Amino acid sequence: MDYKEFSENIRHGTTTVGIICSDGVVMASDSRATYGTYVSSSEAVKIYKVDDNLGITIAGGVGDAEYLVKVLKVQNELYKMDESRSLSPTSATSVLSLILQENKMMPFLVELILGGLNNGVPEIYSIDPVGGYAKDSRFTATGSGSITATGYLESVYAENMLVQEAVRHAAKAVRIAMKRDIATGDSIRLVSITKKGYKEHGKEEIERLLK
Repeated sequence: MDYKEFSENIRHGTTTVGIICSDGVVMASDSRATYGTYVSSSEAVKIYKVDDNLGITIAGGVGDAEYLVKVLKVQNELYKMDESRSLSPTSATSVLSLILQENKMMPFLVELILGGLNNGVPEIYSIDPVGGYAKDSRFTATGSGSITATGYLESVYAENMLVQEAVRHAAKAVRIAMKRDIATGDSIRLVSITKKGYKEHGKEEIERLLK
């Protein structure tokens, strides 16, 4: 399978988004896992906590993505033992980039969004299957519903947006993608990362945000 083929494959299924705010980072995803046209799960986890200051979203091969998340968590714990602090989003992105680059001949079929706080400063990175990455200054999205989600975020994003407002837009972006992309669906997962830490927003709160 060449790069074009697996790049197309990982975009079939999933919508995840990440938004930079003046006071933190917001990430959201759907919960549908597909295998071709078959819905294999309606409760898939696509956002993972790495530490109080750091989270990651996954799109693509579940096994590949979960392996990378486990490796990153281990690297974070080792770093904390040596430095008494967590990896920053920049450092965590570098770790993942090196792993992906070293395996580019047999690549991990993933697209990742890594976000969090770097000494209190919100950061989000998009990471591709062979270790390339970009620092996003506003927002980003991955998966087959990303075009729809990005279109919505483009229309509502404003500089100095607060987390309180961004959680609503992140949830709406995923919901809109659900309506247009059959591989995106079921429920919405939503998290925010601020100086207060990593917060998972519950189902009832998300329903209120979408009203």
